[in-house]
Amino acid sequence: ADADHDADVIAIAAANGEYCIALMFIRAGRSLGSTTFFPKAPYAELPEVLAAFVSQYYLEKDSPPEILVEREFDDMAVLESTLGARSGHKVRITASVRGIRARWLEMMRNNAEQALAMRALARAGIESSLEDLRDAFDLDETPNRIECFDISHTVGTDTVASCVVFGEEGPLKSEYRRFNIGGIQPGDDYAAMYQALTRRYKRVRDGEIPKPDVLLIDGGKGQLAEAGRVLAELGVAGITLLGVAKGADRRVGQEQLFLLGRDTPTILAPDSRALHLIQARKSGV
Repeated sequence: ADADHDADVIAIAAANGEYCIALMFIRAGRSLGSTTFFPKAPYAELPEVLAAFVSQYYLEKDSPPEILVEREFDDMAVLESTLGARSGHKVRITASVRGIRARWLEMMRNNAEQALAMRALARAGIESSLEDLRDAFDLDETPNRIECFDISHTVGTDTVASCVVFGEEGPLKSEYRRFNIGGIQPGDDYAAMYQALTRRYKRVRDGEIPKPDVLLIDGGKGQLAEAGRVLAELGVAGITLLGVAKGADRRVGQEQLFLLGRDTPTILAPDSRALHLIQARKSGV
């Protein structure tokens, strides 16, 4: 009976060399929700990607008695017995299903296709923003990694520097960092910036973390010069330095952008995608 049915439902979609796998958990005949994965696989066939995913995913986890997959793949029977032995009960991997099971698979295929489309849409927005940034500042190449530094003061005198990182996919949240700043005069933002950037860019110099194409500093010419001094002292070259100063009335959209070595600020049009990217830097959205 379907009322006590336990199954995982797995479908796959591909577009532009990217893959998405959607997985739904059915327990006691009801869906407990679904999740998506984007496995990296350079131009492999769909059954191969699916097979690799299923065998890796259940390495760590108990398999339910039934795993529904959207298409057949090689060695399904071998995988069935491996997963069965590992979880201590019979496991059936099956692709040809009808009725409610077929509908579950169709739902997951739709989920996978939608997730890929959303990802492409978000990337197109980020990519065109990065191209706009290149054009606005006559950069040689379109930047594909941006780091943004911001100094903030918490209650009392604690000073914190935060580093937000953007890539072509959008915000790289796992790479965000916070630096607690110590041993400076309270309110000395120059010293705070100097300390945070020195700590971060020592690691870039030593090859521990990738070098960004653009470093965005919250502040005008003074802060920008301080950032330039850190990079020069560390001997880190090839990074475009941009300072983002608040406009006269500190309103969003009035930002003045200073490029290190250029005296006059650049003011981007309110509908500029490069400006939207810069405005999003704080929230990392």
